[in-house]
Amino acid sequence: MTPSERTPAAYQVQLAAKAQRLQALFAGFNPPAIEVHASPAEHYRMRAEFRLWHEDDDLYHVMFDQETRQRIRVDQFPAASALINRVMQPLLDELRPVKALRFKLFQIDYLSTLSGQLVITLLYHRRLDGDWQAAAEGLRTSLQAQGFDVRIIGRAHKQKICLGDEFVVETLKVQGRELIYQQVENSFTQPNAEINQLMLGWTLDVTRASQGDLLELYCGNGNFSIALAQNFRRVLATEIAKPSVASAQYNIAANGVDNLIILRMSAEEFTMAMRGERSFNRLEGIDLAGYQCNTIFVDPPRAGLDEATVRLVQEYDNILYISCNPDTLIDNMQALGQTHEVARLALFDQFPWTHHMEAGVYLRRKG
Repeated sequence: MTPSERTPAAYQVQLAAKAQRLQALFAGFNPPAIEVHASPAEHYRMRAEFRLWHEDDDLYHVMFDQETRQRIRVDQFPAASALINRVMQPLLDELRPVKALRFKLFQIDYLSTLSGQLVITLLYHRRLDGDWQAAAEGLRTSLQAQGFDVRIIGRAHKQKICLGDEFVVETLKVQGRELIYQQVENSFTQPNAEINQLMLGWTLDVTRASQGDLLELYCGNGNFSIALAQNFRRVLATEIAKPSVASAQYNIAANGVDNLIILRMSAEEFTMAMRGERSFNRLEGIDLAGYQCNTIFVDPPRAGLDEATVRLVQEYDNILYISCNPDTLIDNMQALGQTHEVARLALFDQFPWTHHMEAGVYLRRKG
């Protein structure tokens, strides 16, 4: 679909088609009506990456068609945030005349926020030296003078140079509260900030009357656990990626959350610990038996939950499952649906104009 065809009416048609597909996937589980959460039709992606094409004295952003591999010049990218679109051309204007910056530069990554902060990562096929760093300092100063709250990172083989922080600090508005999140360059964060706010609000709503404690697997930078902590006595969360755990700790302090503990463990490791199959030094001082977790929250990778984790999840009365791949969610539902019923079902349109869907399901143990 071309940009000119992406009208509000066309967006509603594609959103309705996604809702119908999700309803059909869950037809065998007697779900309630799907709660559909629409995205802005443009400027919804807070991250974007482009290859850089050099042509004589010019250079410009490009993308490649996934099917034909045809090169497509990109001067503006409506899917990306307004901030990314505003900085794309000024950045190229700064890069073109400076050999130390443009030589063997092959890719530019952007990470932006609703709060107005921005990380620009320049990727090279050469080692970065003092000349590059001096030129990059000048680039950052110039972009700041143009009103951009920007950090510059240079990456090459086994090399990373940060001018300013390697992260941005996002502020999300969720049900009348402002939540603060550190988001680190090259680490996973929710790509659609507006939809993320809606997902956080939905998870708060479905768990509002919860009792006891919450266990969360795959917590990332604490995106959900920070918000959900207000609905539970205590929250115990796990995450394997070290940068994400560090960000989660920053976010706990920034938001003044005092009932949340993050463990650096994979879901599989935590499952073994809960079953007494293996002990871990990382759990020293953590009284797992002291937690009264009636609710478990999972937001797994696209592959979904492995069989052992599915069995662990089934032991909890309430299951909150956010999925970036409804097909693997339905695979997991073959087991979860034997013990639990669907109380709430939601569609979150993280990626408008694509076939991708994000789904949320809240399950309660069958009576």
